[in-house]
Amino acid sequence: MKKRSLIFSNSTITFLAIFLVFSLLQNGVKGQANSQTEFAIWDSNGELVKPESYREWIYVGTPVTPNDMNNGKAPFPEFHNAYIDPVSFAAYKATGKFPDGTILVKELVSVGSKAAVSGVGYFQGDFIGLEATVKSADHHADEPGEWAYYSFTTEAGQALKKSSPKFETASCNTCHQVSAADDWVFTQYYPILRAAKAK
Repeated sequence: MKKRSLIFSNSTITFLAIFLVFSLLQNGVKGQANSQTEFAIWDSNGELVKPESYREWIYVGTPVTPNDMNNGKAPFPEFHNAYIDPVSFAAYKATGKFPDGTILVKELVSVGSKAAVSGVGYFQGDFIGLEATVKSADHHADEPGEWAYYSFTTEAGQALKKSSPKFETASCNTCHQVSAADDWVFTQYYPILRAAKAK
């Protein structure tokens, strides 16, 4: 019997290569959406370890509710520079969901000067704290939405804590559960997250 040889044209090989790469990328995104990311790390005491590289993550915005606009008694009078880990951000864009393991970090910065060459306003002063929220089925199965909240902030002038236990549920989760627009996250105040969400 005569053997048949398989001959592929250059265009066929190119198409198959592109299809293979596309499939691998798609499967990679799906895998990320269903697994813990490596950015949220807990120590042997069950405390969340302070993330060191959060400024290299995806910046999503900086809300501020200054005392001047809240009768001198704003509950959160400082700037909140917010970041999300890049793996969870990619999954959020692909699926429209915050995956298990999502960590958002909030860098607290005081209101500094209220005047600049550009005009009158609110300008950032000094770094005064760091907080985080994590979605984790393994660590927060008993929390609403499986989210919990942490703070690495210490007294003014001192270094941040290296790790943090989670807050009591009523401290943060209750407000997020009632008022946050999307899965316990205040996406209504972050246009970067709103624009990124998969339609």
